Amino acid sequence: MSWLNRLSEGLSRTRKQLSESLNVYFELSPEVDEDFWDNLEETLIAADFGVMATTRIVGELQDESTRKALPDGAAVMKLFYEKMAKLFATAKEDCFDINPVCILFVGINGSGKTTTVGKLAKDGSQNGRKVLVGSADTFRAAAIEQLDIWAERAQVPVIKRERGADPASVAFEVIEAAEKSGANQVLIDTAGRLHTSDDLMRELAKVVNVTRKRAASVEPTPFEVKTLLVLDATTGQNGLAQARAFNASLELDGVIVTKLDGTAKGGIAVAISEELALPIVRIGVGEHIDDLRPFDPQEFVNALMA
Repeated sequence: MSWLNRLSEGLSRTRKQLSESLNVYFELSPEVDEDFWDNLEETLIAADFGVMATTRIVGELQDESTRKALPDGAAVMKLFYEKMAKLFATAKEDCFDINPVCILFVGINGSGKTTTVGKLAKDGSQNGRKVLVGSADTFRAAAIEQLDIWAERAQVPVIKRERGADPASVAFEVIEAAEKSGANQVLIDTAGRLHTSDDLMRELAKVVNVTRKRAASVEPTPFEVKTLLVLDATTGQNGLAQARAFNASLELDGVIVTKLDGTAKGGIAVAISEELALPIVRIGVGEHIDDLRPFDPQEFVNALMA
């Protein structure tokens, strides 16, 4: 199955909710009147597009539909899909193409960080990068074992320490190992952190800061450090709260959205990108390695329309 087909299948729940809700509203209110706009807002918020993104896009649609004298709801929705792709923030370059680069993966427990690191390690290795993986999740023994399995699949080395070791020290050692080995893509898994705990977030900020300082001293070429939030799409609006908290503490460089195939609330990707101006760098629609791919706004919109 092609990636576009997998993406379309993965977004089927979100697409179904959008289309079914909108079809009901179109039947009740075929004219583009006040009820139509209220119903459209309700539908988008129910799909977790978020209040900010919903307010912006509905406002723009109202203005443009008036100027163009659009005849009905179907014409408005065609314009909606055209505009949706433009809502997403975009990065100047894919952080996985930077050479050399160190990428820290953060997020709450269960978001899919470790699996994501493993998939991306294999992808980097297959694309000719010299990859080194680091396990800075020293609190969950299963995370170290899980990363070992993924590293073996990807045939890349993994730096790890005993359970309970200081994660910032582990991150420091990972960069040292990368400098000695000549690795040019370093992927560091961190422990899941509750975004509501100030103490845990401060500890994670320490890991990020230590990594940045050590990476800046690498010879002959310092590593550029990027911090990515791995977010489970099924958490819906709680995911937006997570993104706000992690971004406030760590100044995120982007977001990876996983498990889009398990939710009808795929609009969360729009909400996060719109409100926080953070690019979605990868999306996942399944468990297989090929189900995690670079995010393309137009592909995403096309899959929702399919």
